[in-house]
Amino acid sequence: MAVNSTTTATETEIKYEAAAGVTLPSFTDLPQVARAEMAAREQLDADYFDTEDLRLISAGITLRRRQGGHDAGWHLKLPAGKHTRREIRLPLGRSKHRVPEQLARLVRVHTRGKELKPVARISTARSRQLLLDADGEQLAEVASDDVTARALGPPERVSRWNEVEVELTGGGKDVLDAADRLLQRGGLSRSGQSAKLARALDLPPPARPRTQQVKADGPAGEVLLSYLQEQVSAIKAYDPMVRGDEPDAVHQMRVATRRLRSTLQTFGGFFSEQEADRLIADLRWLGGELGAARDAEVLGAHVAASLSELPAEQVVGPVPERVRGHFANVGASAQAGVLEVLDSPRYFTLLDDLDALVARPLAAGQASRPAWKVLPPAVLRTYKRTKRRMKHGLSLPPGEPGDVALHEARKAAKRARYAGEAVASAFGAPASRFSKQMKKLQSVLGGHQDVVIAREQVREIGMNADQAGESAFTYGILFEREDHEARRLRRQARQVWRSASRPRVRGWLG
Repeated sequence: MAVNSTTTATETEIKYEAAAGVTLPSFTDLPQVARAEMAAREQLDADYFDTEDLRLISAGITLRRRQGGHDAGWHLKLPAGKHTRREIRLPLGRSKHRVPEQLARLVRVHTRGKELKPVARISTARSRQLLLDADGEQLAEVASDDVTARALGPPERVSRWNEVEVELTGGGKDVLDAADRLLQRGGLSRSGQSAKLARALDLPPPARPRTQQVKADGPAGEVLLSYLQEQVSAIKAYDPMVRGDEPDAVHQMRVATRRLRSTLQTFGGFFSEQEADRLIADLRWLGGELGAARDAEVLGAHVAASLSELPAEQVVGPVPERVRGHFANVGASAQAGVLEVLDSPRYFTLLDDLDALVARPLAAGQASRPAWKVLPPAVLRTYKRTKRRMKHGLSLPPGEPGDVALHEARKAAKRARYAGEAVASAFGAPASRFSKQMKKLQSVLGGHQDVVIAREQVREIGMNADQAGESAFTYGILFEREDHEARRLRRQARQVWRSASRPRVRGWLG
């Protein structure tokens, strides 16, 4: 990702507790490592920024302005998996106390209007070994750090410690794993914190991820809560990617909002009615705003692909340029709207409400009853709704009423899919199989809806071209192609529905 002068790298490393002046073992026996070279010693001085209530570090995020070393600058580190973080960098710039807007906006999903200010200053005297392969290419870096940290409080607090870091700089996971085994055999233990800031602030080690699987004979509320927590985490993870205009980020964030809304609707009896109604309305609003940007992206690619398949003699006039211009304008407007939404008070309030929802056990309605008794009937209702709508949609002839009816069937299939996903952690293969079949149906019906919308977009572009004095010949061909594709997808939907409605797929619902 690049935003103005930002650059992005992936950082994979493990930290270890170390005594002062610790002697490290030789790393030349590690896989692919031919030799180790000492690099120049570095003095690193960094100011770390967070909100007063430490929202960033609580989410595993660090934001610092560091001077000294080979990569001085502003560094924003976002969690990206086990031992891995995405590091977004900016040059130092002139301001020492104001976080650059390019970075501040990427963490607004957490700060939500709260001020970012220095919370700690950390100085590190670093010695580095570069682990190289036979061709002299760098595989990893081993850093020995003498750290002095001052938490800015109140109260202020000074602490000192030593640690060792092993960071991949070109090698694979096998190099990191081998170095980990070597250091632990040598008496070093992994650090309880992955970030220096957490130790400087004397924060407790992060809680271990929950490993106990929810079960069908356990409380139904636990099953749903686990799924809701996953989707809330997904929204927060994709928010900075949407702000950075990364590919597919809008789609993935929109899917998370839909999953949340669908779960609240399908299992409504497990939530406070007033709370659920408010969240459903706000999630529908957010999903709709994200949908405009996503639709422009999908439709633009779809029409461009259809156009590329036409023989050259059927492309009359500046058709490619007009198509690109149309969807570029729509997409730019939609993306600007999304960014405005993500900085809005309503969005921040929604995030606060979602955090509150998943921070406590579900207690309403049947949440305490065994999952196997109360969850399948709710999923069954989504299947029956899909069945009714498919029957109605397929009974109508091709045309606008049938298109609308199949779009409603698509929405029902999507809710059924998400309902199956929500309980799959407890019901295993049967629920997963059901969700996959509903997803196949949703995909075909979604393709049909895309074609229907693309057909209308082509018609609109063609009319604009005609009014500008250009030939509308090519747009007529594209319109006809979309019409034929809609009919083909309609037939395919009928076939997919036969498979999705088999007793084997829905038998576990009772």
